[in-house]
Amino acid sequence: MHKLLIISIASPLLAGVYKDDNLLKTYSVEGKASKELPLLLQTILLEFDIKQFIYVNSPGSFMAIKITYVTLKTISLIRNIPLFAVDGFAFNENRPIKAVGKLYFIKEDGTIRTKKFNDMMKQEYLLPQKISHLSLSVDAQPKYEIPAV
Repeated sequence: MHKLLIISIASPLLAGVYKDDNLLKTYSVEGKASKELPLLLQTILLEFDIKQFIYVNSPGSFMAIKITYVTLKTISLIRNIPLFAVDGFAFNENRPIKAVGKLYFIKEDGTIRTKKFNDMMKQEYLLPQKISHLSLSVDAQPKYEIPAV
């Protein structure tokens, strides 16, 4: 069974196709999710029979999260493909994730909150070689950790 994992909370947009929970193929695309995600999904869905979607629903670029959710949810409904979510800390070794200005999201004791850092933090995400360890949520709706400004 092929599963598709999408990390769209920062650039580059990353996608991994997994077979039996092992990474089979990776994709990395620079640019905005609104432009690049539909093209990437078209390529992947033509090449693989995807039976499960997983995406990062928090925290990070709210616009990218919303676009990814709406796109995957639409395909999920049309093709009857289950959609799951996971937070972005699973893909960056639990390092702070850029919010706005000098604020970053951090995860401590299972709670996501914001914290101010004076120095800019490196934003790098990696597709894992295996996804069997991920804590997937069936509540795949985007999670907004801070209120809209």
